[in-house]
Amino acid sequence: RETPGSIPNPEAKPLIADNTAGFTCGNVGRCLVRQIFYPLFCSLYLLLNFYILFFLLLLLDNKIYAIILLIILGIKMKQYIKDQVKKSYETKQAIYANEVLLSIIEVVANECVKLYKDTSNKTILAGNGGSAADAQHIAAELVGRYGFDRPSIPSLALTTDSSNLTAIGNDYGYDKVFSRQLEGMGQSGDIFFGISTSGNSLNIINAFKSAKQKNIMTVALVGRDGGEMAKIADHAIIVPSDSTPRIQESHILIGHILCDIIEKEIFGNGVNT
Repeated sequence: RETPGSIPNPEAKPLIADNTAGFTCGNVGRCLVRQIFYPLFCSLYLLLNFYILFFLLLLLDNKIYAIILLIILGIKMKQYIKDQVKKSYETKQAIYANEVLLSIIEVVANECVKLYKDTSNKTILAGNGGSAADAQHIAAELVGRYGFDRPSIPSLALTTDSSNLTAIGNDYGYDKVFSRQLEGMGQSGDIFFGISTSGNSLNIINAFKSAKQKNIMTVALVGRDGGEMAKIADHAIIVPSDSTPRIQESHILIGHILCDIIEKEIFGNGVNT
């Protein structure tokens, strides 16, 4: 404002209302966000992905709504965990109720006990991926210990020697990585366990064929319908499930049962005492 007699300042800016300035989230803005936007976000919860909504709420810096939704997520996640546990024991219940399957496991267990009691032979195991880990796991339980200290039990996993696997895979192809090893290390009277969730692993099928040529008993530890492996194996233990995780969980359960029976029958008081 200029007073009478004053000299106008050419650099002075006129005092006008600037209605073109961008919206800033002041007190009024925060009120609008809390009263309108947060309830809207909550009402859209069933329509929007929870995680996106959760991070939006964090960005808007309202901890209460974020915590509430986090609790909802915890409830949903816990229910999901319970569902997975339920599916796992339902598969095991199906094994428990299958008398034919239980009888096959019993026959295989008796064959292994007979092998270790009457001969100097060994069990041999192989598989791919998670089944390779199962093969190593079961062999380690026998060579080391399962439930108590006792002399070592000979068992060999064909999945552990990286030089063998890469050399055979490179020179003969991956389909021969197990059959070639059986030709060199398998002996008449051994028992070979081929592990596969589908029952159609070609390198295991080839290994079964090599095993038969050397008078090695074959056991298919499989799932689903058993695949080609179940058709050509001497014994097929087929987990009644189409889910790869459920089959693998059951494979290691069956492997543990076999190790337990072998150990107790050979060095303990047996499983009937």
